[in-house]
Amino acid sequence: MLLKRTLSELRGLVAGGPPYAPELLEGLRSDPREGARALYEACLRKLGRCSDEERRLRALMEFEREALENGFSRVAGVDEAGRGPLAGPIVGAAVILSAPLAGLNDSKQLTLELRERLFEEICSGAHAVGVAIVSSEDIDRRGIQSANYEVMVRSAMQVSPDFLLVDGFRIPACPFPQRRLIKGDCRSLSIAAASIVAKVTRDRMMAELDARYPEYGFARHKGYGTAEHLEAIRRHGPCAVHRLSFAPLAQGCESGELFG
Repeated sequence: MLLKRTLSELRGLVAGGPPYAPELLEGLRSDPREGARALYEACLRKLGRCSDEERRLRALMEFEREALENGFSRVAGVDEAGRGPLAGPIVGAAVILSAPLAGLNDSKQLTLELRERLFEEICSGAHAVGVAIVSSEDIDRRGIQSANYEVMVRSAMQVSPDFLLVDGFRIPACPFPQRRLIKGDCRSLSIAAASIVAKVTRDRMMAELDARYPEYGFARHKGYGTAEHLEAIRRHGPCAVHRLSFAPLAQGCESGELFG
């Protein structure tokens, strides 16, 4: 009987949900104590948020469901991080989700703390995850577009998919059937998961490069062409992980004087 439980005990039961057992909800609703009624209202609010989240997650699995209904069984989302920076690698990630994850969204829309927590959940072993990296040196040698395609295909191959949902564009000569989704990291839960894995992996790599080259501030701007980063290049010149084929570094190399 819930009436025999203290409010502290009832709070413990409520903290474990949702879901909530029907008898718990009915007991709290009919309990004459003001504290129990407050717990009942808290349960209703939590259930409302849970329903909203379930609807959001279901909407973001539309393309995965469509592929599954068409006979595919291993649908991977693919994304990259680091296409535009002046320094550091480009990182690709592919994820096959075994189930939706609450809170999962495009990495750019998440706080640092939530992104890190979701990264750990995605990589916990319950889901199939592949990661591929192309260095700044290889980007200079082969071009960013080729590197972009490579990290996506290599990361996908690690999870053995039979269908890809790709953020932004089609991958030429891809060995897997694929579907291009513009702004896919906002429309597909699998691509959103891949965006988190790619970004967190690259951000951690840039933090390591910051320790090796502290004068550039890589941990703060992640290699992008911020005013701080451009000023550091003016002072110190490019280092070993800068992309010398990217403007304004390329102009500097051609003219012999960086930034004129």
